[in-house]
Amino acid sequence: MGDTHPPVFLGDRAQIESDRFTLTGAEGRHATTVRRLTAGERVDVTDGNGLLARCEVIGVRPGELELAVIARHAEPEPACRVVVVQAILKGDRGELAVELMTEVGVDKIVPWAAQRCVARWRPDREDKALTRWRSTAREAAKQSRRARFPLVTEKAETAGVLAKVAGAARASLVLLLDPAAEDRLADVELPRDGEIVLIVGPEGGTSESETAEFVAAGALPVRLGPSVLRGSTAGAVASALVLSGCGRWHD
Repeated sequence: MGDTHPPVFLGDRAQIESDRFTLTGAEGRHATTVRRLTAGERVDVTDGNGLLARCEVIGVRPGELELAVIARHAEPEPACRVVVVQAILKGDRGELAVELMTEVGVDKIVPWAAQRCVARWRPDREDKALTRWRSTAREAAKQSRRARFPLVTEKAETAGVLAKVAGAARASLVLLLDPAAEDRLADVELPRDGEIVLIVGPEGGTSESETAEFVAAGALPVRLGPSVLRGSTAGAVASALVLSGCGRWHD
């Protein structure tokens, strides 16, 4: 393993602020039994909120990794934050969407129960489904070496999404992905700060009533290009365009 790309683990902020600490629990077990790390190797440990410690392994025990901090880096919050309201998808496509958006760099993901969603999170299974989305985001964030992990919120109904669009905490810009829209996302002038919200519908698209309500609340319908993407990939592609357009990928 090269020092340029050491593995990333999730740790407690108080530990990371110490000069030496022991990585235990699920992360410690993964480090010792799956990654089989040994003394002298380098690892990065982050709290998922911007603080990252570059460490050297100084001791290994079953399920525990003893680490010495070499350096720390605090990543500031981005001026432009990207939020994706992602319609719930069937099968494992929802987790795929979360994985791709996390790797791209999305800051917040809101599961949305749209009218045309084929999949529904039943009340007795909602916690399990949400746990899968959050676990997927956490692992994808570690894999893509993020110091700030995305927040996966509780499920939102359309009324809640509308409140976000038109409420007191109004975003700087709200974009509704619509393959029939006149405007292209690539042509939209994006703000350099504030919150940009992307609304991604299910495979069947947003309903006419949902579209009308979002537009009335201030959302701008945009299309990605000549081809129509799946609900599991559209959010990641749109987010990449937004992150590039608002300057995040040029820092």
